[in-house]
Amino acid sequence: MTTSFEQLLTGWIARQRWFAGKGRAIEGLTVDSDIELAPGLRHLVVAVHQNGARDRYQLLVGSHKELPARLKHVQIGPDEYDAAHDSELTGALLSGMAENTDLGPLRFRHLPGVTIDVSARSLVIGAEQSNTSLVYGDTYICKLFRRLTPGVNPELEIVTALARRGSSHIALPYGWIEIDLDGQNTTLAIMQEFLPAASDGWALALASVRDLYASLPEVSADQAGGDFAAESFRLGTATASVHQELAAAFPTSVVEPPEVKRMTESFRRRLDRAIAEVPELAGCAGVAHDAYDQLADIAGSMPVQRVHGDYHLGQVMRTPTDWIVLDFEGEPGQPLAERRALSSPLRDVAGMLRSFDYAARHMLAGHPDAASLAHRAEEWSARNRAAFLAGYSEGGGSLHGDDAALLHALELSKAVYEVVYESRNRPTWVPIPLSAFG
Repeated sequence: MTTSFEQLLTGWIARQRWFAGKGRAIEGLTVDSDIELAPGLRHLVVAVHQNGARDRYQLLVGSHKELPARLKHVQIGPDEYDAAHDSELTGALLSGMAENTDLGPLRFRHLPGVTIDVSARSLVIGAEQSNTSLVYGDTYICKLFRRLTPGVNPELEIVTALARRGSSHIALPYGWIEIDLDGQNTTLAIMQEFLPAASDGWALALASVRDLYASLPEVSADQAGGDFAAESFRLGTATASVHQELAAAFPTSVVEPPEVKRMTESFRRRLDRAIAEVPELAGCAGVAHDAYDQLADIAGSMPVQRVHGDYHLGQVMRTPTDWIVLDFEGEPGQPLAERRALSSPLRDVAGMLRSFDYAARHMLAGHPDAASLAHRAEEWSARNRAAFLAGYSEGGGSLHGDDAALLHALELSKAVYEVVYESRNRPTWVPIPLSAFG
């Protein structure tokens, strides 16, 4: 019996890192859209049906009678393969954006005044969980959103708005690809400035921690050669600047005390569910409830605005001149409305504080000298958290009055989430978020 292309896709898509339905049977797969971009290159939107629900995914499918060895690892069928990995074909994306091309339901667009070099060749980078990024030369990075959610992606919305305001803390946007899904303009891809001379914030932080761990016992964090505190301060200042730019570019609002109390109760429910799954968290419940009590007692209103939504050291890059913030799409697994919702900017601050703690402590998991290094991890984390907060305040970020209670509650709520995540995925890391409760 001949295997259909849809059957081949079903087996292939289930093995991809970015496929969100792992562990569940695929009941059916249909091709909702099939557009030829260039000879031998098709753009597909496929619908995957699982447990009565439907998810749609974006694919670039190439065809080649004799598949080259360099593409064997992305083969789908006898002649078909994932063309995101074929630099001989992906120039069609650049050309489409450069020319503002319409191909059936597909629309390729570039920002006004932008000129795109269509000669650059692409290379897939990294091993992202939910997207695929193509780097074109040393100029552009194009992120293909694999799992599609109807609506404009928050990252495109935010970076274009901040670019119009002349923000110095974003990678400049150049173009995007869109289609209508369920009657909504839906972002398929966004292309931004590539930063070849930039360093990943997480990697820089880890280098600092390693330097401290390798230094003599009497050397303190501020004396170690790789002290990161000055960079943490600059990152705090950059974060405050981005928050101010977001507040200027988008509507803002306030949340009144009754809504703050409802938020507090949602934190308590999350804690209860987490304890049911990870009983060792029960010993930390008192600390969390005390923080939530202080939040519930706030009598004033809480300012809310657009925020990053998934902020940590892996979302920032250090260029030779400043910090750049990436990936404004929020948590990809959350509904679009939630990712676009107004929130306290201290949500981002709490996320970064947790990231400093992870940078300091995660190398201790399974480390033979973990016990003797624990105080050094605590010292590094405390020093860099304090520096980040000082920079945030210096940059105009609000850290006054009731802000301390809100920030503490947000951080512990994030730690509760982390405990559950680690227990499911990396049990040896559970002590890292547990340390947040003192």
